Amino acid sequence: MELNVVNRELSVDDVQITGVTTSSLFLIGDADSIQLASTFDTPPESLIIGPFVPLSPKG
Repeated sequence: MELNVVNRELSVDDVQITGVTTSSLFLIGDADSIQLASTFDTPPESLIIGPFVPLSPKG
């Protein structure tokens, strides 16, 4: 597989984020390397997975 990337000027005026997940990454711009990891030391029976919680609106 061959991947060609052409970096050009990037202009971001406004970003609105209404919610995030338990494991998320928000990136604008360049990154040489990204490494993410997550570990739980909680017993599986105490883990509660529910709907995402939206961020509170600006006020």
